[in-house]
Amino acid sequence: MDAGGGGEQFDSRTVEDVFGDFKRRRTALIKALTVDVEEFYQQCDPEKENLCLYGLPNEQWEVNLPAEEVPPELPEPALGINFARDGMEDKDWLSLVAVHSDSWLLSVAFYFGARFGFDKASRKKLFNMINELPTIYEVVTGASKKQQKEKSSGHSGKKSKSNSKAQRAQDYQEKLAKLQAKDEEEEGLDEQEDEDEHGETLCGACGENYAADEFWICCDICEKWFHGKCVKITPAKAEHIKQYKCPSCSHKRPRADI
Repeated sequence: MDAGGGGEQFDSRTVEDVFGDFKRRRTALIKALTVDVEEFYQQCDPEKENLCLYGLPNEQWEVNLPAEEVPPELPEPALGINFARDGMEDKDWLSLVAVHSDSWLLSVAFYFGARFGFDKASRKKLFNMINELPTIYEVVTGASKKQQKEKSSGHSGKKSKSNSKAQRAQDYQEKLAKLQAKDEEEEGLDEQEDEDEHGETLCGACGENYAADEFWICCDICEKWFHGKCVKITPAKAEHIKQYKCPSCSHKRPRADI
């Protein structure tokens, strides 16, 4: 069966396989709307025909014309996203595309569910797995980050800003060494406390959770946190950054012509 927007075959018929396809397409769409936002913006030329944003099963995205066949093999994304690009603020346009992308992901997942004959229990399981992830809209707008701040008032204050980003990996190693010197019970309690403190933080690029053994960096403009690997920043590079701007904030332009 053609998976759509990339010509790949999708033959799996379990809830886990459909969810895996959902996650890969979601990763691609988040990448387009955050990390690759400048390239995505340029491809959505209002002078072109009706364009759609596709998330592909290989975690890549593409802006392309809709399928010519009627009905299409898969549900189609929102049509003509490029026409609204220059008629509204960048952040509003990206948020609108994110909303439609969320709707498209759900429609594709449950299309597969229908094609593969999922029963009520399987459909419910699929929805619950999907619902555990923040939506693309929440990642793009930072809504998921704001929700986590409300849950933990002191959480963000304990994290260092860009002036100590390069120190994060070293701090973690020192903390780990101290924990290993303690008895097993105390070590377990400390690790649980650290997990509770940081575990719900989400990366602004891929939407995945914080992990203590990974380097993270905070945007000084929108205050979103990112895996260093997602935005191509290493601890060494961070040492020379006085004010870090994420890809989305770096590409914001004044809209004087609107």
